[in-house]
Amino acid sequence: MTIIVTGGAGFIGSNFIFHMLNKYPDYRIICLDCLTYAGNLSTLEPVMDNPNFRFVKESITDRDAVYKLFEEEHPDMVVNFAAESHVDRSIENPEVFLDTNIKGTAVLMDACRKYGIKRYHQVSTDEVYGDLPLDRPDLFFTEETPIHTSSPYSSSKAGADLLVLAYHRTYGLPVTISRCSNNYGPYHFPEKLIPLMIANALNDKPLPVYGKGENVRDWLYVEDHCRAIDLIIHNGRVGEVYNVGGHNEMKNIDIVKIICKELGKPESLITYVADRKGHDMRYAIDPTKIHNELGWLPETKFADGIKKTIQWYLDNKEWWETIISGEYQDYYEKMYKNR
Repeated sequence: MTIIVTGGAGFIGSNFIFHMLNKYPDYRIICLDCLTYAGNLSTLEPVMDNPNFRFVKESITDRDAVYKLFEEEHPDMVVNFAAESHVDRSIENPEVFLDTNIKGTAVLMDACRKYGIKRYHQVSTDEVYGDLPLDRPDLFFTEETPIHTSSPYSSSKAGADLLVLAYHRTYGLPVTISRCSNNYGPYHFPEKLIPLMIANALNDKPLPVYGKGENVRDWLYVEDHCRAIDLIIHNGRVGEVYNVGGHNEMKNIDIVKIICKELGKPESLITYVADRKGHDMRYAIDPTKIHNELGWLPETKFADGIKKTIQWYLDNKEWWETIISGEYQDYYEKMYKNR
């Protein structure tokens, strides 16, 4: 089995590569990543010497490069993590999100059509559903919830999802889609909420919280997400969407307070900042479908996952300090200048 994992130098993609190489030692895994600001080749250092792993530095928007890779590797599956994913950045510059998230997805699927594929899997987000009211804790996103996006980021992901389903209906492409809640865990890029708060707290810097911190997110430990995708690509029904949720709803402010407590830092570091434009209030996923069809449930409670995550950041300071300093961007050059 040969699988191309796009965006595999990013947070969830790298964790998925580790999961797959560990669970299926006979699989060949190719990471296709153009190493934008959020892709970090040093993250993949543990598997660089694995004979069943290959890294290719190209963009999913480069049709010639993608087709060349398909001709070389003849993949059985493609799992597409590659995406611009930061909502704030999408508000500042929507165009790059449309290019990568929609056009890039089309290029990958065109390659799948041309060279044949057993499964194309699109990694999406619960943000395509918009948000839920804070005063209705009985409401959850299901796969039938209408798409109702709030940001250029979520709109680009929703556009990609619709395109994936259209390729299935029009061309018979064997596709699946997963829509997950917020992930956390090792190798999470330091601009995101949890690692940002950990890094700032360790450096006694202000902890910037949007608005009053009342926004609620459903948190999913990254390893649980990787198990879900593994199940979907092997056993999920073609043409279907699967919601992957953590059943771990938390207010942003409560997460920041937990991090302060775990690190022994004062809550006086918390600084409230102007809220994000169009900021979604609450996300919550109903994972009944993936549980009933594939037997998946999240295994990691937030109280345990956040402790593991904080410990990982304490044990791997060099990884995130290099990112914060900007030096990680030079890693690819260092790795490949003599090759």
